[in-house]
Amino acid sequence: MQNIRNIAVIAHVDHGKTTLVDAMLKQTNVFRDNQREMNVEQILDSNDLERERGITILAKNCAIEYGDTKINIIDTPGHADFSGEVERTLSMADGALLIIDAQEGPMPQSRFVLKQALALGLKVIVVINKIDKKFARTEKVISKTEDLFLELAHTEEQLKFITLFAVAREGKVFKTMPNDFNQPGNVIPLLETILEEIPAPPVLDEGPFKMVVSSLEYDRHLGRIIIGRISQGTISKRETVIVTDKPSKNLTVEKIMLSKGLGRYEVPSAHAGDIVAITGISDVTIGQTISDPSDTTSLHTIEISEPTLHMQMGSNTSPFSAKEGDFTTSRQIEERLDRELESNLSLRVEKLDGGQFKLSGRGELHLSILLENMRREGYEMEVSKPQVITKQVDGILCEPVEEVSIIVPEEFSGAINQELGKRYGELQKMEPVTDTEVEFTYKMASRGLIGLRSTLLTQTKGTVIVNSQFLAFEPIGKDIPQLRNGTLISSESGVVTAYGLNAAQGRGMTLVKPGDIIYEGQVIGLNAKKEDMEVNICKGKKLTNMRTSGTDGITQVIPPVILSLEQSLEFIEDDELLEVTPKSLRIRKKQLTTVDRKRQRRKVRESAN
Repeated sequence: MQNIRNIAVIAHVDHGKTTLVDAMLKQTNVFRDNQREMNVEQILDSNDLERERGITILAKNCAIEYGDTKINIIDTPGHADFSGEVERTLSMADGALLIIDAQEGPMPQSRFVLKQALALGLKVIVVINKIDKKFARTEKVISKTEDLFLELAHTEEQLKFITLFAVAREGKVFKTMPNDFNQPGNVIPLLETILEEIPAPPVLDEGPFKMVVSSLEYDRHLGRIIIGRISQGTISKRETVIVTDKPSKNLTVEKIMLSKGLGRYEVPSAHAGDIVAITGISDVTIGQTISDPSDTTSLHTIEISEPTLHMQMGSNTSPFSAKEGDFTTSRQIEERLDRELESNLSLRVEKLDGGQFKLSGRGELHLSILLENMRREGYEMEVSKPQVITKQVDGILCEPVEEVSIIVPEEFSGAINQELGKRYGELQKMEPVTDTEVEFTYKMASRGLIGLRSTLLTQTKGTVIVNSQFLAFEPIGKDIPQLRNGTLISSESGVVTAYGLNAAQGRGMTLVKPGDIIYEGQVIGLNAKKEDMEVNICKGKKLTNMRTSGTDGITQVIPPVILSLEQSLEFIEDDELLEVTPKSLRIRKKQLTTVDRKRQRRKVRESAN
């Protein structure tokens, strides 16, 4: 057996977790000097979406060696929508590195992950990162961090945390605040502190083997791989184990693997405290206990916070159905969602009538990442507007309420107050972050957050930072008025012409360009007025015997507004759907024809009366 430390790296999004792990990997000679990884940033963010967005979506395991000690590192997501990943992986650790930005200080997700870590009794080391920032306020950030520990700590011992200082992008960590940020440095002070402060996992080799499954992977050669930390006992290759929920079915361990760097190597056996990857065990889900057949007692299961948003998904029913995707039927979509449920603990899926599915998740980003992954895999589907999940609490209908943190240049303070006022946000506090930036903290219903991020980015010229954190379910408040204007709807199917589009742009903003093929009922723009308007953007200029279509010169059109998947989800209203295919994102009305939309409006009026 080897000396082991199991440590999770936790923080708010973009505070430098993955960058710090990069430095630890590179400086402990995991890679040769000529290996490609030495010149790559965010090494652990190997997923295409993670690299494109610059965020960690999935928790990752890696291992480094310092002296005679092996340090297993778990890099966790920083965005609140993926906190299910944090909750399931913290159980594998004995300690945590809490990374905090020296300018922004503790943010909503910092509070959430620290609360989880302290509740599990993990030893926490605080790393104040980005101390070289122009507007770093290190002393104030330390003071706010101490207040946070005071609020969340369960024991007096948890208040005695070690603080380190880092410039992660340069791979430097200091035990005391340096006077000169340009002085040489490395991550050795951090590694030494981990060995001194983080306890080794308890050695419980005497009892029968037990392990909670914390993660699942799939390899086309090895099949399903289960990952977790051995709680007690030892496990050897070809040994028989059971899932405690199904004790009558014996399973055989085929391979046992431990982490080394970014990869894994096979071992004949593993001991209590090791984080292992095991093959040969099927029919198991995250949170279940794998055990020696002599003991069928389950270990403590992983508790995952409740979803706050839901939306409906179904196979594509537009006129362009099955033209751009490889997997288009509800059966294929159901199989894909079943696979997702095996590893995505925060997701809930309920099958509805008519081949529809109700998806419940932690937020717009959580759901949109699933849709983006599915479309890249060749799936074609349509989804409805995300809605907040309500539930009965003591006979009262309640909705989720969140704490919203907004950091913005002071000049845009008025825009923030005006927009949040429309959404019935309650201002909790406002304080300066730097000489030019202000932080607002609001309490508001989750439904008021839908579309907020995109709106504020537009109003503040892309300078705003918006973060939110679920607080509780509270009685439903006032109805939020529709904040979006009406849409421009295509009255014809065909090819978009510059002439027709130019006329439509006099009415509002457009989402398509000349040459695009569209269908009747497709939303092609946003009206300047509150009501919907039908337009024909497939029409050409009339020809007469006096002039031809080209005599008036070239028609100039404004380039279209291209909405991302998240922006499209925020854009749509209750009577609209988002068509998602590998090649396109199209917004459409649920009823495509004018007659059907009139009938639907009449039904709504009659049911209201």
